[in-house]
Amino acid sequence: MALKTERLVTLFGGGGFIGRYVAQSLLAAGARVRIAQREPRHAYFIRPLGGLGQVQFVRGDVTDADSAAAAVVGADAVVNLVGTLKGRFEAIHVDGARNVAAAAAAAGADALVQVSAIGADGDSDSAYARTKGGGEAAVRAAFPGATIIRPSIAFGPEDEFVNRFARLARLAPVLPVVRGGWKIQPVHCADLGRAIAAAAMAPEAHSGQVYELGGPQVMTMREVESWIARAIGHGGKPVIEIPDAIARLGARLTGWLPFAPLSWEQWLMMAKDNVAAGPGFESFGFRPAPLAAVADEWLTIYRRRGRFAPPQAY
Repeated sequence: MALKTERLVTLFGGGGFIGRYVAQSLLAAGARVRIAQREPRHAYFIRPLGGLGQVQFVRGDVTDADSAAAAVVGADAVVNLVGTLKGRFEAIHVDGARNVAAAAAAAGADALVQVSAIGADGDSDSAYARTKGGGEAAVRAAFPGATIIRPSIAFGPEDEFVNRFARLARLAPVLPVVRGGWKIQPVHCADLGRAIAAAAMAPEAHSGQVYELGGPQVMTMREVESWIARAIGHGGKPVIEIPDAIARLGARLTGWLPFAPLSWEQWLMMAKDNVAAGPGFESFGFRPAPLAAVADEWLTIYRRRGRFAPPQAY
C-alpha cells in the first residue's frame, strides 16, 4: 500500500521516548509533522530530522479540549502517544484520549492512531490498564475509524527499562528479580515508531484495526535481566528472585516514593503476561528486531571498558 506523502500529521507527545521515532519515520515518508505537547521546547531536538518547514511545534494539552482542538487544525492525521505511569490516569488516558479523538473528527482528519497498551482492559484492577481500556472505548465512540495500537514494553537508547536494569547489574553485587516468570515481548522503539507512522500515513489499510505489537521473542523477566547482565559483562553475578509476598508488600508500602524500585501500579500490571495476540507487525510488512540485535548500540556505556570491551557471549 503506497503511503500518502506531504500529509500533515499532528503528533501529541512527539517529544517523548516513542514520539521521536514516530516523527523520524513520518519525516522520512515525506509527511509534515506538527509536534503538540505542553512544553514544545522539549521537542526542539526533532527539528534537524526534517527539511526546512517540515516540522512544526505547538503547545498542546490533551486534558484541555480547546488546546487539543487548536493543535489539530488542518491536520490530515492525528497520533496520540500521551500516557502516564503515575497519577491522573483518568484525566490523561480517558478524558485526554476522548478530547484528541473528538478534535480529530471535528477537524476532518482521515486517520487517528491511538497508542494504548497490551493488557488494556476496562475491568482491570490496575488503574493504568483500566484507563487504557477506557481510553480505547472513548476514542472509538468519537472516531470509529481510529487505529488502536497496543505495544508491549518498548526498549531503546532512551528507555527506562533496559537502561534501568543495566545500571542495577553494573552496581549491585547480586541481581534481584521480581516476578521472574512474568512474560513480556520487548519491542524496539524504532520498529514501534515505524508501525505507528505507517498507520497514520495509510488509513485505507489500517483504519478501524487493533494491533498488538511485540518483538520476535517472548522472554521472562529473569531471562531479560540475565541477558542484560551478560551483555554488559556482569553475567557472573548471582540472580536472586524476590518472593512475591515480599515484593508485593514492598510495592504496597513504598511504591509511592519517587525512586521506589516497584510501584503498586506496576505490581498490579505484572499480574498478567505482557504478550501480543492477534494482528501484529506482519500487518505492516516487516519483522521487528530482537533485543540482542540492536541493544549493543548503547549498552557499551555500561561495560567496564566501554566500546573497547571484548564482544560479549549472549
